[in-house]
Amino acid sequence: MTDVVHSLGSFAVVLPAGGLGKRMGGNVPKQMMELGGRPIWRHSLETFLEHPGIRQVVLVVPADWYNHFEQELQGEDVTLVVGGEERWQSVRNGVEALDADIQWVLVHDVARPFISNQIVDAVLARVRDGACIVAKPVSDTVKVVHNGVIESTIDRALVWLAQTPQACDVAVLKDCYARMANEILPFVPTDEASVLERFQIPVGVVPGNSWNDKVTTPEDMERFQLYLAHGTRPA
Repeated sequence: MTDVVHSLGSFAVVLPAGGLGKRMGGNVPKQMMELGGRPIWRHSLETFLEHPGIRQVVLVVPADWYNHFEQELQGEDVTLVVGGEERWQSVRNGVEALDADIQWVLVHDVARPFISNQIVDAVLARVRDGACIVAKPVSDTVKVVHNGVIESTIDRALVWLAQTPQACDVAVLKDCYARMANEILPFVPTDEASVLERFQIPVGVVPGNSWNDKVTTPEDMERFQLYLAHGTRPA
């Protein structure tokens, strides 16, 4: 499928790597921690660099770490950009750095190190019909809790856990960012889908999986280290 989607259009990926990952603890941003002998950010970066359907890779990094990444990426075909205060501002900076002929952009968190080529292929095919995100259905019962007391139970068939990549036509996303600059938002967007939803742009779903979970806590790191120790990771 990869060879097919490669012929269908001009795709790029923006990789936000600007978060501090405070829930991981420590003084080093979580994306800098080693997983399987490499920094977390390296895993997804290399997946997209090696994917024949991706024309450009943009890595968005903290200003204080820019020189570090610049040295690490010498000789590699990566566009390096400084991030903003919020995630959506970092992504916007990355989108603004795309080549003029890029038509579709994928946004993927580097804290999701084991994105598979199969999921990337599915996103490349789906985004041609409109914006989309990767997400996985909820398997547990979902409760609404207020002040430590359950208020209601949500139909879990209606609930999906958002993942990345999240993909969109570049012009559409740029238009959303321009409109955001002219209004006071009642919320801080936590992903691209929430930006698109704000302006009533339909967003489709590509099924994800647990391999594409985010490294957020030390327990997540231990789980992925265990998987790697057993020699398994998605294709």
